[in-house]
Amino acid sequence: MNRVPAAAENAHSSSVESCPSLRDVHSINPAQLMTRIESYEGREKKGISDVRRTFCLFVTFDLLFITLLWIIELNVKGGIETTLEKEVLQYDYSSSYFDIFLLAVFRFKVLILAYAMCRLRHWWAIAFTTAVTSAFLLAKVIISQLFSQGAFGYVLPIISFILAWIETWFLDFKVLPQEAEEENRFLIAQDASERAALLHPGVLSDGQFYSPPESVAGS
Repeated sequence: MNRVPAAAENAHSSSVESCPSLRDVHSINPAQLMTRIESYEGREKKGISDVRRTFCLFVTFDLLFITLLWIIELNVKGGIETTLEKEVLQYDYSSSYFDIFLLAVFRFKVLILAYAMCRLRHWWAIAFTTAVTSAFLLAKVIISQLFSQGAFGYVLPIISFILAWIETWFLDFKVLPQEAEEENRFLIAQDASERAALLHPGVLSDGQFYSPPESVAGS
């Protein structure tokens, strides 16, 4: 005798437990979801995210800063034209800074091509440039005679090494995770908007509300 009331009570409790989830679904605002989706699509139309643009600016700063330091080094050694001819035309691995400048150009070209033009979403390009930069600078510091040439023998290799690793950190911990998070938010908002469209098909017009005709008396 008690089985029927118990089953009814369980059914009632399960329906009550499902009410919050239904309320959560009905509380979705389609206008807000569409605003988020449109803002994300607007960022996609720009072709590049803000954090990726910042990364590309930092890569450009890397090239310009190394170039500035190299020009200062050329001027300090006794004139740009004379030192430039000595370091470029009479290149010597043990005493020239020209290869450090070329290393900065190499990083700039590879990273801009990979992450600005091709919009790569993987870390292999930055890992390649950082590995090449680190190996070359370590070999140059060990084999060459840069430390005997004054302060620039320390400054250029150290600055180049630090900038390469800052670029790696910024891409791996800022650019790629943030873009992945924004993409996940877009997919969630798009899925929620589709569900909201099914739950809220639209406002019924006045023409859809009508009363049945009056029945004939005695029918």
